[in-house]
Amino acid sequence: MDNITLARLLDETAALLEIDGADPFRIRSYRRAAEAIEQQTAQLAPLATPDADPKLLLAIPGIGKGMAANIRDLVATGSMPLRDELMTKYKPTMLELLRLPGMGPKTVALVWSALQVGDIDALEAAARAGHLNTLPRMGEKFTAKLLKGIEDYRRNSSRFRIDEAKEFAERIAKLILAFPGIDQVTPAGSLRRGRETVGDLDLLATGPACEADVVAAAVEHVATLPLIDKLMARGQNKVTFTLRNNLQVDVRLLPRASYGAALQYFTGSKHHNVALRQRALKRGLTLSEYALLRLEDNAIVAAASEEEIYNALDLDYIPPELRENCGEIEAAAAHTLPKLITLRDLRGDLHMHTVESDGTATILDMAKAAIARGLEYIAITDHSKNLAMTNGLDDVRALAHIRRIREVDAELAELFAQEKGPQWLRYRNAKAGDIRLTHYGEVIEPQPPTAAFRVLPGIEVDILAEGELDLEDATLAQMDIVVASVHSRFDQPIDVMTARVLRALENPYVNILGHATGRKVLKREPYAIDITAILRRAAELGVAVEHNAAPARADLNDLHLRLAKELGVKLVINTDAHATGELDQMHHGIVQLRRAWLTADDLLNTRRAVDFLALLRKRP
Repeated sequence: MDNITLARLLDETAALLEIDGADPFRIRSYRRAAEAIEQQTAQLAPLATPDADPKLLLAIPGIGKGMAANIRDLVATGSMPLRDELMTKYKPTMLELLRLPGMGPKTVALVWSALQVGDIDALEAAARAGHLNTLPRMGEKFTAKLLKGIEDYRRNSSRFRIDEAKEFAERIAKLILAFPGIDQVTPAGSLRRGRETVGDLDLLATGPACEADVVAAAVEHVATLPLIDKLMARGQNKVTFTLRNNLQVDVRLLPRASYGAALQYFTGSKHHNVALRQRALKRGLTLSEYALLRLEDNAIVAAASEEEIYNALDLDYIPPELRENCGEIEAAAAHTLPKLITLRDLRGDLHMHTVESDGTATILDMAKAAIARGLEYIAITDHSKNLAMTNGLDDVRALAHIRRIREVDAELAELFAQEKGPQWLRYRNAKAGDIRLTHYGEVIEPQPPTAAFRVLPGIEVDILAEGELDLEDATLAQMDIVVASVHSRFDQPIDVMTARVLRALENPYVNILGHATGRKVLKREPYAIDITAILRRAAELGVAVEHNAAPARADLNDLHLRLAKELGVKLVINTDAHATGELDQMHHGIVQLRRAWLTADDLLNTRRAVDFLALLRKRP
């Protein structure tokens, strides 16, 4: 039994335990073991035989005595007692039901026990026949939402969110780089262009081991990577395979001399490349994945780097995010491409949650994590009371929370005044390995700030069904930051939803609109809303509109962001972090801003705290 099969069986066991309502710690232990096994370059089966040293399995992080016994059972028999028990009780196809909206483990277990429904087709049939309406916590609205979710799932099941695709790309690249002589692996395709979702992965590798006369050994290394589920094809310099989640990966191993041409070609997009080839032909050149050549004598004009290729075509270098044939070639020819925003331009994050509502960290924890990432200010914006499931704040708790936030703000200001550089450097390095990464892996080392770090009191207040806000104006008046968001009644008609949000914008204490479309990427479609009317009114009122950097949300999208700039909307980018590690999601949002041609000047939170606050909507 190979590692990929072992990992799949353990991961499926974890999902079945989740349906069975098992202890979360036990579920996590199976998932950690599956991830650990996937990362092993050596096959574990020989370590799980009766005569093998038991310490060898236990030396792998994430594998304890109990899990080691499970692995031995799997290697010996192809199964294990717990898995057999769960498979007798449930159907394997039930695992897919967990990917549907509203179908959590308890709901999956309920429809199985009540209706013996254990796959998507049977669930859809039961929903259309009205059988789900008789079950607890279900009804016509749930059924309609579920049917829409099934439709969306079937349409999107072959797509992957950018963060998920990037994680797999990094894991595969790390394994490829373990081969001596491969010194660079770069993602291409839609991942490199920063699309919100990708259908497959294109990875380009180069180095001495990728030269034509020695590449066979490198191809063999890639074809036997431990993450591979199915090997689809293996050629002279290309390997195609799928992972356990059916994500297809194409790895090309290329000599350094043609690496730039291949990177440009396989990054795309298709329409950008067609326009570029037409430009080349007009200049007596031909462009392919191998080189930019002169037509008259096939002499190489450029090949080693993308910059050489664009420059040889009388163009400025075009960043990958802009390569969609939306005017970028004309701008590069006229030397008018914008200086796109980067992660290092950000100074503040104005939307995050703490343990006071549904976050996992304290106010001080979130502040320290932001300092470690080089930010200069944050706003704490826990939920308001309408979201009961998130322990949202009522007016009394909100006022008390403001006081605690201001206490932390004062504490950090005092520390800065006393110790400045050394103390802040200790905060910055509080977590081992804290670095900031752009989409291309550039390491950005934060510098000690020149002014005290600010923690601003705020709230993410719910926009209720009629457009009123969830807290009293007297409470909102004491907040520095009020993010107003829709979190319920997504089914309202477009005219009702638009009027609802427009009414909320009229409240003089709202200075940021959050979740402008309400979508969840690949999981929930945007609610019906006239986004142009919303952006236009926000610009008139001076209300900033948020681009949510969380890749699960990513609203506004790149087209909305371009429209917002055209309409003169004030924009901010926030992580909506519910844990300290989620502050690292900011770089996903930056990529979407770059796709929208935005610069640092187009965002409010690229300014220092005092200037940022001065640019917010003026209050009564």
